[in-house]
Amino acid sequence: MQDALFYLFAALTVLCGFLVVANPFSRNPVTSAMFLALTIVSLAGLFTLLHAYFLAAVQILVYAGAVMVLFLFVIMLLDVKEEGRRKIKLFGLITGSASVAAIFGIFFKIFVLTTPTLGAGLPPPGLEGVTKPLGEALFTQYFLPFEILSVLLLVAMVGVILLSKKDLR
Repeated sequence: MQDALFYLFAALTVLCGFLVVANPFSRNPVTSAMFLALTIVSLAGLFTLLHAYFLAAVQILVYAGAVMVLFLFVIMLLDVKEEGRRKIKLFGLITGSASVAAIFGIFFKIFVLTTPTLGAGLPPPGLEGVTKPLGEALFTQYFLPFEILSVLLLVAMVGVILLSKKDLR
């Protein structure tokens, strides 16, 4: 059952991630943002299968909730017109396809040349789902990067609001 759920969530993650970038149904950026939200929810399902319930909850609450609302505000504030959207250029299509082919080639080479060793050399698993060590590490060791990231997001949001204004006075 877990294997079937893993393949389902993995396929949904890859499919929705692809539809974020190359959506054949609509050229509307709001549709791409909704597919990004579905990708994030699928990743939360993968975290749940790994018994990382806290990360799954954070994935849904923070990323699918708050960050996606921020993305939608940015998209709606910029008010992208249909004729003003970027067209697909041949050079970008060729280089993007070559990059994807190189990544798939690397993945294929890794999967063909490696032999699976199930848990060899790994320590036994500890308690699952405990958030106290994560909170202690976040607010002691990683406190400064955490605060820098929050200030960076605030500056980006203010910058988008300033860029979207019609007249600056």
